[in-house]
Order: sequence, then C-alpha cells, then structure tokens
Amino acid sequence: MATIAHLREAPDREQQDGLSDYCRELFACFARSDQRRWGEVYLRGLLHGSGRRTPANITEAVLGRRVVQPIQQFVSQSTWECNDVRRHLAERVSALTEPLAWAFDEVAFQKNGSRSVGVARQFAPSAGRMMNCQLALATSLVHAEGSLPVNWHLLLPRQWDADEQLRSQAHLPDEQRHRPRWEYVLQSLDQILEWNVPRAPVLADWSNQPDLEPLQLGLEGRGLSYLLEVGPSTMLSVPTPPGRPGAVRRSVADLAGLLGSRNAGTVLAWRDGSAARRRHSQFMVLGLPGGPAVLPSRMSGIRRRPARNLVVEWPFGRPQPRSQWVTNLPADQLAEVVALAGLRHSSGTGCERLQQRYGLADFEGRSFRGWHHHVTLASAALGFHTLQELEGAAAEPVLQAEVG
Repeated sequence: MATIAHLREAPDREQQDGLSDYCRELFACFARSDQRRWGEVYLRGLLHGSGRRTPANITEAVLGRRVVQPIQQFVSQSTWECNDVRRHLAERVSALTEPLAWAFDEVAFQKNGSRSVGVARQFAPSAGRMMNCQLALATSLVHAEGSLPVNWHLLLPRQWDADEQLRSQAHLPDEQRHRPRWEYVLQSLDQILEWNVPRAPVLADWSNQPDLEPLQLGLEGRGLSYLLEVGPSTMLSVPTPPGRPGAVRRSVADLAGLLGSRNAGTVLAWRDGSAARRRHSQFMVLGLPGGPAVLPSRMSGIRRRPARNLVVEWPFGRPQPRSQWVTNLPADQLAEVVALAGLRHSSGTGCERLQQRYGLADFEGRSFRGWHHHVTLASAALGFHTLQELEGAAAEPVLQAEVG
C-alpha cells in the first residue's frame, strides 16, 4: 500500500503551475492531510493524464507507478463532502466574473452492465435515443467566456427504488429515490442560493419534460427569473375570456400558430451558439396573464400564477417555428430575452469539455458517493483552467486610442 511518504516521491513536473496552491484552498475543508494529498494527485491526473482517467492511469501519470487501492478509497469511500468543494469552486469563479445565467443540462453517461449506481436502459433526451446509461443534471455558471458545471445530481430511474440488492451494492442512501426532474432542479437551486454566488436567470431545456408548471412555480417562489425552452407539445395554461373564470390548457404549437396568424414579429440579430455568424430572425411574443394555479402533491395548495410570456422564433419563409421559450421576463425586454436564449449553447460547452478533456465519464466505480466525488473533481479540474483563463483575461492590458 502506498503511503504519504510514497506520494512525496511524485515528479516535480509543473510544481510552479499554481495547481498545488489551488488544491490547498479547494481541499482545505478535508479533515485529513492524506485526503488533501490524494485530491491533488487525482486532479493532476485529470488535468494532465492521457487516455481514460482510471485510478491506474492517474497514479501512473502523476506518481510514475500504479497505486490503485488508496486512490480508489479516496474517491469511492472517503467521507469528504462534495458540497464544500462545489461551493468553493463556484464562489471562486463568481468572484472573477459574475454569471450571466445559471443553466441546467442533462449529461448521459453510457455504461455497460447494470450495477453502476443509477444505470438503466432509458431514453436520454440529450442524445435523442434509448441508451444503457446514467443520467445526470449539471448546474452550470454561464459567463462571458463559457460555462462551468458547479453542482450535480444523479437522476435515479424508478426501478432503482425497489431493488434493494442494487441499492445496497451501490451504497445508495435511503433518501435517494426517483423524482420528477423539476425537483432535482429546485434542490440544486436551493443549495446554490446558500452560496455567495450572484443570482442570475435560470436556463433549461424543458422541451422533453411533461411537467413545466411545477418548475415555473418553484422558480417564481424563489424570486428567480427564467427562460425555459419548450416543445410544440408542451401544454400551457391560458386564461379564458372575460366572464369565464379559470384557465384552459393549450399546446405551444397551437399558441405559436395563433401568433403566426397575427404576423406581428420583431426582427432581431442574434447568435444561438450553433451558428458561426450572427443571423437575423423573427421573434413573436404572446402574453400569458396570471391566475390561480393548482399545485402538484409535492407542492400542495393553490398559488397565484404570475404573468408570463411565450417567445417564439419563427424565421422568415419557414412553415413552422424553430424554437419556443417560456419566460417570466417582461415582453419589453425581448432583445435581452433572445440574447439569454443564445447562451443555451454556451451552457453545454462546460459539460462537453469535461467529457472530452477531463475524464468526466471515466469513473469505473459503482457507488453513489464515488460517482459524486468523481464528477465534483472533474468540475474542479475544469475550474482550474477556467480560473487561469479568467485571471489571464483580467490581466490583459486595455489598449486606448491615442489622441492627436
């Protein structure tokens, strides 16, 4: 078994890169020095390793030999708290750049077998197909230069609720059960609201989700603005005409058709992230006045539904809209709403970088705690480079035009 003394034999490569100082602050919450040391080894392996970031490959890249058991214990069994690391990371980044949005993205972890925590054959909306996978929800801080996932939730399939053998093997806490996706979003927000992170509008793709209203009410109850992408089949509550109290449910496709018949669009230039250049498109807004809303059982009662807006992008010459969003931002801020919609692509770049460069999907263990530890450390690895990029941008001299 490797000891701390063995770790001190690690190569001196990149000792001046600032990573040791970064780890010293990031892992200050760890109770033991060996946890802090193995944390730095793991981060160095995620940052500078090659191929799959497995415990064997990480230790071989950082220490010069394979030291598997202690680093597996650090990731899969050690009791350090993910939330402390995530909070420190989010607050460090927010101190350098105020987030433009808090964004939610689904991340699919394709898996073989059925024993890894939360794995099942299930539909992954982000991939558009059935997969044997884990599904996770990443909460990212979106800033001018990109995004950084700072909070994670594993979306448990319903079949994991009753299979005690699977739950025991994965060391799944009893309170972890299948829940609607909006509950995971609100739980993540409640955690971040306790951190020293500036509030920002919430972005999410809700086009494949059946339960929009609980999410909207939860966001509004927390005083958060939001922009939620919806699909043509998403049902929205629309008040009935005067004299007929109550509300009716109509699909986004029906409401978009109503907007199209009015032919009252606003032309704006925007970039949705997938386009190399800014493009001009037509946007339409339909007000959705407030009214009483009956809450689901987990949010029992009746709450006043505030005014909202349906925003539709309907490019010229197309028979159908391209995109639709629901927001509680005012209709007279359409340009700001469209710019916010353009950040949806940026919110996914952090997750893509984690997959491609930092071994996000390479965790080989089965445990719930180990999965959370690994994705947290992957975010911390990207966070190190993000902070370097932001600090470098802040240090660049500002060029001023000469007078005369």
